[in-house]
Amino acid sequence: MDVQVTTLANGLRVVTDRMATVETASVGAWVDVGTRDEQAPINGVSHFLEHMAFKGTERRSAYDIAADIEAVGGHLNAYTSRENTAYYAKVLKQDVPLAVDMIADILQNSTMQADELERERAVIIQEIHQAHDTPDDIVFDYFQESAYPDQAMGRPVLGSAELVQSMQRDTVLDYMQNHYSASRMIFAAAGNLDHEKIVRLAETAFSHLPATSELTRELPTYCGGDFRDDRDLEQVHLVLGVEGLSYLDEDFYTASVLSTLFGGGMSSRLFQEIREKRGLVYSIYAFLSSYSDGGLFGIYAGTGADEVGQLLPLISDEMAKLTGTIEEDEIARARAQLKASILMSLESTSSRCEQMARQISIYGRPITVEETVDHIDAVNAAALKKVAERFLSGPVTLSAVGPCGQLGQRPIFPQ
Repeated sequence: MDVQVTTLANGLRVVTDRMATVETASVGAWVDVGTRDEQAPINGVSHFLEHMAFKGTERRSAYDIAADIEAVGGHLNAYTSRENTAYYAKVLKQDVPLAVDMIADILQNSTMQADELERERAVIIQEIHQAHDTPDDIVFDYFQESAYPDQAMGRPVLGSAELVQSMQRDTVLDYMQNHYSASRMIFAAAGNLDHEKIVRLAETAFSHLPATSELTRELPTYCGGDFRDDRDLEQVHLVLGVEGLSYLDEDFYTASVLSTLFGGGMSSRLFQEIREKRGLVYSIYAFLSSYSDGGLFGIYAGTGADEVGQLLPLISDEMAKLTGTIEEDEIARARAQLKASILMSLESTSSRCEQMARQISIYGRPITVEETVDHIDAVNAAALKKVAERFLSGPVTLSAVGPCGQLGQRPIFPQ
């Protein structure tokens, strides 16, 4: 890896990873602003803004933005999360200047014309309705809201149809002007490129960004809770979880190994015990969702109305077993899965681009593969047991969508 970082005079951090053997490059701007930065009356504005950035600038119409990038065979996209909003492109190496210019253009010169805003409002409301009609999707929003009730961290990324319907153009524009600044942005590029050329392109293209912006985040307070949406469906979709930990926590890598060991593949405990041995589910897995100052650890499963009464106690029992004996071969498999996932991602310019931006945002510096592998290899049975005990020491969060009549009580782990 050939990673270099430069901070421009306006505070924009530019990070590149040269991959001399490929013919493409991925470039993007990662903004340290997301759903958790929204006030309750404008929940969904970060996502609304992400959509509107593509709907025309002072130099390009919405059609021009799509046509210009596709004219060179590239693609342009974006996403909103609870802590970040990303705008990125993948192009052939000779078209990097166009991609840099387009991303800078939509982040500094968006016009957000009224007719485009109304059309996109309707599109986003359809997206919200689609999410609500997808039980294995919306159950995660319910889980987040139950874990962090009445907090920005618990609100849905998409917002609600009612809030999106009432959101005004000035609200979206003001949010962009008050939150999108050079100091809160990372411009990352990976592929067949030259660092100094990317720095010069970014220096010119992002010259109109405000240097700084005010941003005060409330600290998330995990509470735990129980939410059930009783619907006439074929399956119950449920998420059961506990308080996790942040990216910066000393136990982060141990928790990652534990999550993989517990429910990260077909050899994991959950898959073997609940799907393979008992046939109670088609899909079941564990996940670790970490943030800059907190996180969640959970299990998703989907099962029939008649089987759900058996499922929850079994998951609870398997979680409790994590504090017992963990065999070395289990740990070795989980370590290998994590390391392989990291190393395989290095073959993708898009993955490397996003990985660098995330590392700069969280740690303030790039993290080498060797450093990451060393952390994973250092995880042992004692460390895993310690994290498992930590996970089981607080209140449980449960969310479920579907025929919940046989679900039973939310489990309480022994303190």
